[in-house]
Amino acid sequence: MELNNLGCEMVEKALSLGAFKAAVIPVSDVKTDPHFRTLCEKNLCGKYGRCWTCPPDAGDINELIARIHKFEYAFVYQTVSELEDSFDIEGMAEAATRHNELMQTFLVTYTPDTVGCPVLHLGAGGCHVCERCAKIDNQPCRYPEKAISSLETYGINVSELAKSSGMKYINGQDTVTYFGAVLFGVKKG
Repeated sequence: MELNNLGCEMVEKALSLGAFKAAVIPVSDVKTDPHFRTLCEKNLCGKYGRCWTCPPDAGDINELIARIHKFEYAFVYQTVSELEDSFDIEGMAEAATRHNELMQTFLVTYTPDTVGCPVLHLGAGGCHVCERCAKIDNQPCRYPEKAISSLETYGINVSELAKSSGMKYINGQDTVTYFGAVLFGVKKG
């Protein structure tokens, strides 16, 4: 499948499934920074060392960044949800659930077989497949085929990713915005 056709199909599908915006950009436009790992180490989300797809278990940051740059294109999508107010934690959780459902749809839709090349799915805030990650109980991942690392785990600057994709990182007061990406196409040479 040609990039133009595949890219258009991905964007159309994302919008039809509830994404606010979507775009395909060259991976060369994806800004990475290994210092994002220090943000993970602060453990503000509570997943550091408690989720197989998050640091430190996700792998060396420089290796993850190198892996990103082996791909040619990034299909970037965002969801935007209205909140009652900036303290609407329940609304944020519901929005995250909807975003994660969209990520899982793309995970089964855009596979190496359907795209014709390797793919890498990245999402918002680490993996959300299990309510309690098996890592906490020192067990192997129960659903490795569904597990998704966050964009930040791979050192991606999401606010810059939004700009590169023609999207806003913040979409107004009393909203929450989540991003995801599917990297595909292997660089030649």
